[in-house]
Amino acid sequence: MEKLFLRSMQTKEKLEIIYLSQENDLSQRTIRVIKLRENHILAFCYARQKLRIFRLDNILAVYPFMKKMGA
Repeated sequence: MEKLFLRSMQTKEKLEIIYLSQENDLSQRTIRVIKLRENHILAFCYARQKLRIFRLDNILAVYPFMKKMGA
């Protein structure tokens, strides 16, 4: 997971994450990582259109962004 975050920071490529909020709500987010810290990342969230902090222990899955066909 850390390698994908580092690559996203270096190349500015988008990632998809499955995130569990503090309220136990699941969401799928498209992000671009700005900073990687020991227990969280600072990333631009395309769903919210602003910078957000995501706790690493609440990120359930991460994978490269795949553009939707026909979009």
